[in-house]
Amino acid sequence: MVFLTVANWVRARGPDEFWRKRKIFRLAAHYIGRRRNCYSVAVRNVHRALVYATKARRLKKQDMKALWDTRITAACEQHNITAFSLREGLDRANIMLDRKSLADLAAWEPQTFKCLAAVAQEKLRLEGFIDGTDKKEPTGVTLNLKDVMLDAWLKEKK
Repeated sequence: MVFLTVANWVRARGPDEFWRKRKIFRLAAHYIGRRRNCYSVAVRNVHRALVYATKARRLKKQDMKALWDTRITAACEQHNITAFSLREGLDRANIMLDRKSLADLAAWEPQTFKCLAAVAQEKLRLEGFIDGTDKKEPTGVTLNLKDVMLDAWLKEKK
């Protein structure tokens, strides 16, 4: 296509505008009304949605961390140990489990979590660790390592 005047060349934006708008309209395809069909409205809403999505990725991580901590704390209270003491005891016993793993064990494998709590308590007792971080005492039942282990496993080791 040949442009005889500069004015005609300026007005013809070419295929770039089509693809730029198409990218926005594809992101706005599930919207309703003018937010979907009118470019000036669609571009504002798409940009706002992308900002929310960016913030939500960080917030999702924070929410999951808070949920895991809540589950671990609740399970620790049942077994008369604080969450800090549990982590410290497991760390000293060279049991490396992250928050997600501990929370999953607390929710879906309560017997396994009970054994981990007993191991942590026993390790802290042997090393003379005193938890001074929490001022209140947990309200759960005091665990003994021998009580939570399976009798068959104990007989097998002897």
